[in-house]
Amino acid sequence: MMNDQKQQTPSGTLAIRQLAMPRDTNPDGDIFGGWLMSQMDIAGGITAREHIGGRAATVAVDGFTFHKPVHVGDVVCCYGDVQRIGKTSITIKIEAWTIRRDITQQRVKVTEGVFTFVALDENGNKRLINQK
Repeated sequence: MMNDQKQQTPSGTLAIRQLAMPRDTNPDGDIFGGWLMSQMDIAGGITAREHIGGRAATVAVDGFTFHKPVHVGDVVCCYGDVQRIGKTSITIKIEAWTIRRDITQQRVKVTEGVFTFVALDENGNKRLINQK
């Protein structure tokens, strides 16, 4: 866990915003890590599609770090920052930030990870990425 939040603004472009709901909690009342990971994967898929011009599938997740818990009522904002585009794959750093539900409306980075996606053709086979 980080002791302080040195980074005050997200890296990358906003891909999705989602409200954390009671159905997404663990027995302790925090949002499930798996739910948060799925939101980040969705954000990564959206970012990948925008940059490679088509379908993509997640093939790896690296360096996943949970910094702070997410609470019911927090708005989860996932940002994608393209790190690398290869011949058939794209690597994207995804940061999840929350806008706290309390009166402070504080923005807090809660999780980050690096997702790698492979470009797919219309038949679901790996394809070359057309570089712009």
